[in-house]
Amino acid sequence: MEYRKMGRTGLMVSEICLGTMQFGWSTDEETSRRVMDTFREAGGNFIDTADVYTNWVGDVSYGGKTEEIIGRWLADSRARQDTVLATKVRGRMWEGPNGEGLSRAHILRACEDSLRRLQTDYLDLYQCHWADLNTPIEETLSALDDLVRAGKVRYIGASNYPAWRLMEAVATSDRRGLARFDCYQPEYSLMERQLFEYEAMPFCKHYGLGVIPYSPLAGGFLTGKYRRDSPPPESVRARVNLQNYGNERGWAVIDALDEIGRAHGKTVAQTVLAWQLTNPVVTAPIIGANTPEQLSDLLGAAGYRLSPDEMQRLNDLTQYPRNWRPIWD
Repeated sequence: MEYRKMGRTGLMVSEICLGTMQFGWSTDEETSRRVMDTFREAGGNFIDTADVYTNWVGDVSYGGKTEEIIGRWLADSRARQDTVLATKVRGRMWEGPNGEGLSRAHILRACEDSLRRLQTDYLDLYQCHWADLNTPIEETLSALDDLVRAGKVRYIGASNYPAWRLMEAVATSDRRGLARFDCYQPEYSLMERQLFEYEAMPFCKHYGLGVIPYSPLAGGFLTGKYRRDSPPPESVRARVNLQNYGNERGWAVIDALDEIGRAHGKTVAQTVLAWQLTNPVVTAPIIGANTPEQLSDLLGAAGYRLSPDEMQRLNDLTQYPRNWRPIWD
């Protein structure tokens, strides 16, 4: 496992970040703990979660369940000092008009709740899960700045923000001397490039934000389970993936990943992660796994890089219409 600076900061994080959305949902607590053990044993130190995980499961779960599982593991394994712990705030966590959003009232209470569930007195990275356009950006940043000054949060970041809101946030922090976003978490994969690359990617490069993309395997389509002439997995997600990507373009991408991977002794999934790891703007793609075995396979991407020709081949296969020249060309 290699380590990288998160953006312009001095914080060193593993080049692969462990996502935890499945903990308490599709993965029970015992297995979740084994997944985290496997990640730690491989040298991983960067774990990402969110307070709303897993409130979508209905009556059998609730927001904060994933944080509680991680908190118990951190306490039992005594891994807190060696872990870069990231969580998020924005979604609905309690009833009432202030139960969601990025107001001062919501952020300060939500942070205390996350600290309690995670059994820690500080968060390494606290991220706004998505934008709240009903709250002035100054109010959000001022609340986050107070948490940084109080020692409860070390770095702040944003997820799913449009580039213009990122620009507004950075400019406001610089103008008012507030804590500044040092990390950005977008959806980004070989199959979904344009939304991030068009504006947010050059912005992050210019202003020194670390980038930790989620869904780097395109919802599982690029795991190697989907093949042109093989029956697909049977699930709702599989049907959505086939609807979105099960076309000639998608199969050509998998064929290329397979060929490039074989040349390196790597899998399709490892190769698509290497496509991100070779991009100098990306700090650490976020990967999730339901079992230690799945995680071990994905961790085979650590240290794996592609040549310029291999990068160009994959970029050509997934190019999108544009009338601009990207900053990294």
